[in-house]
Amino acid sequence: MDLKTLIRDIPDFPKPGILFRDITTLLRDASGLRYAVDALTEKCAPLGADFIVGIESRGFIFGTPLAYQLNLGFVPVRKAGKLPAAVHSVEYALEYGTDKLEIHQDALLPPGSNVLIVDDLIATGGTAAATAKLVEQSGSRVAGFTFLVELRDLAGRRHLPDVPVITLVEY
Repeated sequence: MDLKTLIRDIPDFPKPGILFRDITTLLRDASGLRYAVDALTEKCAPLGADFIVGIESRGFIFGTPLAYQLNLGFVPVRKAGKLPAAVHSVEYALEYGTDKLEIHQDALLPPGSNVLIVDDLIATGGTAAATAKLVEQSGSRVAGFTFLVELRDLAGRRHLPDVPVITLVEY
């Protein structure tokens, strides 16, 4: 299945000059969504993860069914102030300013667990790299990353640890 046919291009969003890759059209297509989750499951199973970590918020969309299919626990990484218990946090650079991500301190137990980080898209790699730092702060290891979409021209992979990066669609 050609998933690109299910992803809508929105020019000049969120600002002029940006071509936004809108996955909501893929999500509404039952066959496309099933295909995407099944393909990610097949490609990620060999990584030997103990947990799936999904990045807020669209990483939750693919991370949760992937965790279910692989019989693994799911751990959310959220923006600052959204998690109720003690957290590890990391600040990272955005195009204009900084942001902060958090994970519960007790989310990845036992220490040394292998973690697969999931998000819908990798662009510059900053959010995924920050999430990898959270996994390491938690005493665990990044087994790999998976993204539905990769924007290759933005070279986000170069900011990630040297582990497998799995994507289904490249632009």
